Amino acid sequence: MSVLHLLTLSLLISVSGAKFSGRPGVNYGQLGNNLPSPANSVNLIKSLNAKSVKLYDANPSILAALNATDIVVSVMVPNELIINITKSKTLSDEWIRSNILPFYPSTKIRYLLVGNEILSSPDSELKSSLVPAMRKIQRSLKTLGVKKVKVGTTLAMDVLNSSFPPSSGEFRSDISGSVMKPMLQFLNRTKSFLFVDVYPYFAWAQDPAHVNLDYAIFESKNVTVLDPVTNLTYHNLFDQMIDAFVFAMKRLGYPDLRIWVAETGWPNNGDYDQIGANVYNAATYNRNVVKKLAAEPPVGTPARPGKVLPSFVFALYNENQKTGPGTERHFGLLHPNGSRVYEIELSGKMTEYEEPLPAPENNEVYKGKIWCVVAKGANWTQLGDALSYACSQGKNTCDSIKPGGPCHKPDLTILHASYAFSSYWASFRKIGGTCYFNGLATQTIKDPGYGRCEFPSVTL
Repeated sequence: MSVLHLLTLSLLISVSGAKFSGRPGVNYGQLGNNLPSPANSVNLIKSLNAKSVKLYDANPSILAALNATDIVVSVMVPNELIINITKSKTLSDEWIRSNILPFYPSTKIRYLLVGNEILSSPDSELKSSLVPAMRKIQRSLKTLGVKKVKVGTTLAMDVLNSSFPPSSGEFRSDISGSVMKPMLQFLNRTKSFLFVDVYPYFAWAQDPAHVNLDYAIFESKNVTVLDPVTNLTYHNLFDQMIDAFVFAMKRLGYPDLRIWVAETGWPNNGDYDQIGANVYNAATYNRNVVKKLAAEPPVGTPARPGKVLPSFVFALYNENQKTGPGTERHFGLLHPNGSRVYEIELSGKMTEYEEPLPAPENNEVYKGKIWCVVAKGANWTQLGDALSYACSQGKNTCDSIKPGGPCHKPDLTILHASYAFSSYWASFRKIGGTCYFNGLATQTIKDPGYGRCEFPSVTL
C-alpha cells in the first residue's frame, strides 16, 4: 500500500473517531445574570478539554465566538416555536436562514434539537406537533443546502412508562404509537440519534432507602442488579437507565438506533430538603461518568457492550436564574467567575486530583424542621405579589398574619412574606409546592418564629 493510501486511511480513521468520540461535551446554559461573556466562555470550554457543546437556543454571540474553533456545536429550536413551525414551511426556512446559515459551516454546527423535553409537557398540541416540526426543519436544512446537521429532540426519563428492570423499558402509552414510533422512524431514516436526559441523581434521591448511593455515583464495589429477563448484570444506575431506552426502542422495532446522552450530571449544592446534593457526590459522579464515556476502547452498556455513547455533561455553569429547587442552580462544573467548583476535565485522561473533596454532609435526609423565608437580597418591590399569591391558594395559609392574628405586623412586609412563604410551602410541598417564589424565598433551619407567632415548618 502506498504512503498516500496509508495517509488517506489514517485521516479517515481519525475523522471517524472524532465524529463518534465518546469524550463528553458540555451543556452551555445561559440562565444567569453574572455569567462570563461568550468569548470567555468558549475559552473556559476549551480549558475543560470539551470537544463539543450544546446550546439551548441559537445565540448568535455564542455561535460567533465558536467560529473557527474545533468545537462541535448542537443548537436548539425554542419550544414556543414548534407549533407554528409545524404549520409553516416559510417559518421553518426562515429560522434556518436566520440562525444557522450566518454561521455554518465555519462554526461546526452538527446537531439541531427541536425543543427541549417536549414530551414531558401536558400540552397535547405541542406533543403532537413535535415530529412534524422535526420533519419541517430537516426539509429546510436540505432545501437551504445544509448537509452535515442531524435533527433530533431531547427526552426526559418520564417518557418511559416502565424502566426497571431495563428489559421492561417501554414508552408511555399516550406517546408510544402516536409520537415515538414516527419519531424513531424519522431518526432512523436520517441516521440521527435518540437524545436522552439521564440523571441517576433524581432516581436515587427519590428513593435513597432502596437505591444504593455508591451504585448511583459509579463507586459500588459489591452492589449489582440482575435483569431477570435478559440475565444482564448492572454495576451502576446510569447503564440501567440507558438500557431502559434501548429496550423501549426495541419494542417499537428500532433495536439499533443510536443514543446520545443530551444531559447528565449531579448537583453540587441544593436546599435542606434535597438529599445528596454536594460537591463530593457531584465531583465523584461527573469524574466517573467522564471516565466511563471517554474510555478507549468504548465500554458501552450491558445491552450494547463496546458501543460509543456520545454525551453532554450538565452543565458549564451554576446558573442563578434557573427556577425551581436549589439543585437547579447548582449543576455547574464552573462558578460564574470561571473557577472550577471542583477539579475536573472532560478528556477522561485525568485520573488523579490534587485537591481533596469536602466530606458530604447531606447524604441522609435532614432530620429537623425546615422553614421557608424571604431570601437575603430579595427585591422588596416584588414581595407584595408573592405574598398575595401565597395567601390566595387556600388552606388558610395566612390566617395568622391577618388583623388580630398572632403574627400580624402590618408594617413588616418581610415578616408577613416569610410567614406566608413558610405556611404555603408547609401546606403544598407534598403536591409540588416549592420554596422559591421566583428567587424571593430560601430555606432555613433557624426558627423564624417569635413570641406567640409560630411559623409552619416542614419535617422530612
